[in-house]
Amino acid sequence: MASFTRVVAPSVVKNIGLVLLANALFMAVSVLVSVCYRFDSGFLPLLLSTAVTASVGFFLFFLVKKTEGIATREGYIVVVLSWIVSCLFGMLPYLFWGGEFSLINAWYESVSGYTTTGSTILTAVEAIPHSLLFWRASTHWIGGMGVVIFMLLILPEVSSVRLRLSRIEMSTLSQESYRFRAKEKVRVIAYVYFGLTLLQTLCLSLAGMPVFDAVCHSFSTIATGGFSIRNASIASYNSVAIETIILVFMVVSSLHFGMIFLFLVKKNTSSLTSVVTRYYLAFTLAVGMVISLNLLQSGQYDSIGTCLRHGLFQTFSIASTTGFATTDSSVWPGLSMLILFFLMFQGGCSGSTAGGIKADRLLIAFRSVRAHITKKLHPRSVISVRVGEQVIDSDVVFEVHLFIGLFFFLFFVVALLLVALGVTLTEALSASAAHISNVGPGFGNLGSLGNYHAFNGLSKFVLSLTMILGRIELFGFFILFSFRK
Repeated sequence: MASFTRVVAPSVVKNIGLVLLANALFMAVSVLVSVCYRFDSGFLPLLLSTAVTASVGFFLFFLVKKTEGIATREGYIVVVLSWIVSCLFGMLPYLFWGGEFSLINAWYESVSGYTTTGSTILTAVEAIPHSLLFWRASTHWIGGMGVVIFMLLILPEVSSVRLRLSRIEMSTLSQESYRFRAKEKVRVIAYVYFGLTLLQTLCLSLAGMPVFDAVCHSFSTIATGGFSIRNASIASYNSVAIETIILVFMVVSSLHFGMIFLFLVKKNTSSLTSVVTRYYLAFTLAVGMVISLNLLQSGQYDSIGTCLRHGLFQTFSIASTTGFATTDSSVWPGLSMLILFFLMFQGGCSGSTAGGIKADRLLIAFRSVRAHITKKLHPRSVISVRVGEQVIDSDVVFEVHLFIGLFFFLFFVVALLLVALGVTLTEALSASAAHISNVGPGFGNLGSLGNYHAFNGLSKFVLSLTMILGRIELFGFFILFSFRK
């Protein structure tokens, strides 16, 4: 305990307080939404939640003395605790409102929102008041950029705290791909994130979606989350224009935000031709075409146009780990389901809001295997692992393989726990993959139009921890418990 006390320094407490104040700000906006909708039933729950969250955040931030810096381990603790504390306070509006939100259901929905997983326990989403739906979408938007990134945006000065946490929040692969100075990374993410959100909201509104719906779905899309305010998700709009807009923004949001910034602001088109981007887009598009043809061959839909419409949308929805739906994919043929299962693991590109292993890591793993085979054939040759013109350091290759190994190990452990808790094998495997990759929908009753309401409390708790593990990319969570003297 003494060791823990030494590690959780005042700087950690102060920064956690700042995170809570950022969350309270979005709760306050949700209160205003309730006012706009004639004080709907979410008004008092959100007002009370705002007061509690702001009070605790104010106490932690303003009553703890100012600190000069933060150590690396403290930085990891801030990152992990920011997610956990945000999820705890983020569940308050659900708990105070009631309905389907029991304690475990409120916790699960909150974790699913912040981790941008998008799975839900709700059986009647449209029964939720507008203000609570806005808060639910806001947890996606906060989580997509990262609770810590929001905290960094409002730090009063550029300090060692800001520099250390920006390095920790963004993966090593993101830093290697586009070499922005550390203090610029947060600004880059902010410009792209805010800009894409506003642009998609405008596009959806022009396509005929109500403004409130457009805002909530833009929050979910740019965060690659998947919370919808309709029971049937995007399928309820039955609009090719809306589906196309969302598909485009799902793809963009699953790419490296630094690359998007270079393209939009600095007109650097070469960033769009990076090896990782080409691999991710080409592979996902090819998979989407295979699935579309499989749907046509199996007679799932009566025209090639309809097969392409649903096949491509669901492919990029899963590949980007967003999880929106235009149709019930749980009844698709086995080949399509198996391909989507693999896409759950891959996820999007590093430096994006997407989850999963990341296309970058898989590409490095594939290239390292090829290099190893070449080395076996030519023992005296010097073979490097390359991604494009970049030579990948052996330490990075080792970390990639270690991450992938740990990822699949935890996938099987979670699936094993779910089966032990009474979940069927198919649902356990798909739920485990969907949650550790922060995708959301699984197979069977957990499909694109399904939910997790029927799972027992322990299963939901296991899955909520799995979502957090996936969102902070595994190692951060374990570092939290690695205190040593």
